[in-house]
Amino acid sequence: MPLASLWCRGVDGLRAPRVRVEAHLEPGVPQFMLVGLPDTEVKEARDRVRAAIRNSGFEFPLGRITVNLAPADLPKESGRYDLPIALGILAASGQLPARILQEQFQTHEFAGELSLSGDLQPIRGAFAMALFSQQETGEGKTAEKPARFVLPKESADEAALAEAGEVWGAKSLLEVCAWLAGQGELLPAQAQSASAPPVFPDMADIKGQSQARRVLEIAAAGGHSLLMFGPPGSGKSMLAARLPGLMPPLDDAAARESAAVLSLAGRFDPAQFRVRPYRAPHATASAVALVGGGSPPRPGEISLATQGVLFLDEFPEFDRKVLESLREPLERGQIHIARAARHATFPAHFQLVAAMNPCPCGWQGHPNGRCHCSPDKIQRYRSRISGPILDRMDLLIEVPALPAQTLAQAAGGESSARIRERVMAATARQRARQGMSNARLGPENIEQHAAMSQEATNLLTHAAARLDLTARSWHRVMKVARTIADLAASACIEKNHLAEALQYRRPFIEST
Repeated sequence: MPLASLWCRGVDGLRAPRVRVEAHLEPGVPQFMLVGLPDTEVKEARDRVRAAIRNSGFEFPLGRITVNLAPADLPKESGRYDLPIALGILAASGQLPARILQEQFQTHEFAGELSLSGDLQPIRGAFAMALFSQQETGEGKTAEKPARFVLPKESADEAALAEAGEVWGAKSLLEVCAWLAGQGELLPAQAQSASAPPVFPDMADIKGQSQARRVLEIAAAGGHSLLMFGPPGSGKSMLAARLPGLMPPLDDAAARESAAVLSLAGRFDPAQFRVRPYRAPHATASAVALVGGGSPPRPGEISLATQGVLFLDEFPEFDRKVLESLREPLERGQIHIARAARHATFPAHFQLVAAMNPCPCGWQGHPNGRCHCSPDKIQRYRSRISGPILDRMDLLIEVPALPAQTLAQAAGGESSARIRERVMAATARQRARQGMSNARLGPENIEQHAAMSQEATNLLTHAAARLDLTARSWHRVMKVARTIADLAASACIEKNHLAEALQYRRPFIEST
């Protein structure tokens, strides 16, 4: 019986396992069956493929058509299987040369969604698909033999950035068939990312707020989480938006990790490759939207912000359960989503920046004296942020309202470019010393890489008792102090470095 077999790739979390697409034709009552755990999107391929084949000038074969997507226990989703299904049917019906069955069909992987006219539409996860192929060796492929992909033009440009194999882009089913038949050519996709450096808002726009500027520099240098509180209009959101512009450029591994997650969500822009993401979900976001979930599991905001900044404005207005779901990813740098039928693990190496008002009305401590919130009301408002979440914040600072004379000044402060030079020097010291940012140091190696002078040790011991620091807070103060020492090019944490780190935990504690 006429049978054709070729390769595609599915999506399973961050994995992209190979899927064999088998098309079988036999006489009988016209019927088109799809088997192999297809979801609704894949089942709808029957109508798309039928129309695309006919509108591309081919004949849709009569009889019983069975398309199998193997392995059968892997759920199949999205329209990525349209192109291999159409090619399999055309080959099985003899409309494509038989010789390709042992050539391109077995040496290439095909993916693409078909429109009714036969044009190829972009698919989700092209970058992740190409990147994962570099990490596996399986049937029909060896480590010395790179993967070969035929994808829609837009997806091919995306996949080429992974530099994981050879990628060809096509605009239509007819174009792919002409290439397979030796009557046309497909141009190899070229990895082209943005050549110009990314443009972020500049710190020079910020007037005053010298302490907040200093804390932002420390956060960028060490990858530390930050909580800012102050009245409306004091500049909290402006400061947060400028943090990515202070951070060092992404290395290859970090850029690919970020791009893979964005690709899975269909939000990857090749022009933004190596640009740190900045995500700012609204306070009404659900737990699934923030940490990921669904069926099949999809990455949430914390994963989309991987290697970048996650800004949560109006922090206490988020649902308490939503905030509590941040505990594990803040500690582990990843999120494991478990559902009855599917499990998935996504990276969550994000830098959390949160902002809040000091009280429900927002004006506590403001010179205008408009706040009339009672102490109980303020305490209830602040208690929306639990102790465990607060304990996981490295830096806590107050951003006060600016006086009129400061706002009237024409000149701002130091530019982002100059601050970034100091940040990059500090991060280079961290990579040379421990191979990671200070914020990622674990309890098992913090003593080794965050050595303190005797005076600094005595100060921390005294402050821990006075401020009632937990063991986690103790370690976080040490990591912040280590970053301050790196900015000062000091090999050891001195007393002044630790004293500065401690003051960034005091304001919120003393005002609560």
